[in-house]
Amino acid sequence: MTGSAPTDPPTDPPTDGLDLVALRRDVVTAAREAGELLLEGFRGAGRVRAKGAGGDLVTEYDERAEAMLRDRLGALLPGATFVGEEGGGQAGEGLCWYVDPIDGTGNFAHGHPWFCVSIGLWRGDAPLVGVVHAPAMGLTVDGHRGGGVRREGAPARVSTTAKLEDALLATGFPHDRATRPDNNYRAYVALDASTHGVRRCASAALELAVVADGGYDGFWDLSLAPWDVAAAVLLVEEAGGRVTDLAGEPLRLRPRVEILATNGLLHDPLRHALAHARALPPIHEVP
Repeated sequence: MTGSAPTDPPTDPPTDGLDLVALRRDVVTAAREAGELLLEGFRGAGRVRAKGAGGDLVTEYDERAEAMLRDRLGALLPGATFVGEEGGGQAGEGLCWYVDPIDGTGNFAHGHPWFCVSIGLWRGDAPLVGVVHAPAMGLTVDGHRGGGVRREGAPARVSTTAKLEDALLATGFPHDRATRPDNNYRAYVALDASTHGVRRCASAALELAVVADGGYDGFWDLSLAPWDVAAAVLLVEEAGGRVTDLAGEPLRLRPRVEILATNGLLHDPLRHALAHARALPPIHEVP
């Protein structure tokens, strides 16, 4: 269910005179430009290689789109640092861009349209601007601190679902799920059986954007990177939702991020249900 949100956005952090309205507009333009590049390679993704363990993929379009965004965003705020999935980087004390050029690379490489460009601007622990653009779906969700959220230009708000059994949820699984004991399977099975269902579409930024737009009532994940969540944290909060770690503490952009994002009404019920499910015996052991 969608409608008016039950909570208000957090207090505005200092912006040091930034024009967040103009900046948001420029970031949307940059994201859509990167999306046009991605569509050139969609269903013909060129070079694809594995990185790390568990089938995590990278394509030449991840690298090309990130290089493009590094240039475009660098021109917008020359003093900001840049942290990207492919090229890395180190957040400074001030403004920092967190960029995932393709969140959902596995989907992109297989011709599945559920992937996005994700761009978040933070100052320290405070998100200021967030843009999630899914080019194959023609979908852009964007927001800035104190300015609300829009989905393709229309105001977006979190859902008003108040009972966990009525909720539609989303989650993800770590790339090393075949060997990792805490692989989220227990929580997935328990919540899938006790709600309207749990979707797993393998793009955290896009799934979080759908929470902001009221299509999902909540999302959780055990092990994400900062660039996976940096844009959409702001979107959920500005749309009236709540974002924490799995213990209910304020979210911090650490090297590995646990996240729980909801419409606010379901936050504590979902957090308690997840804690109970994760304490159950493993569903199976992988040899």
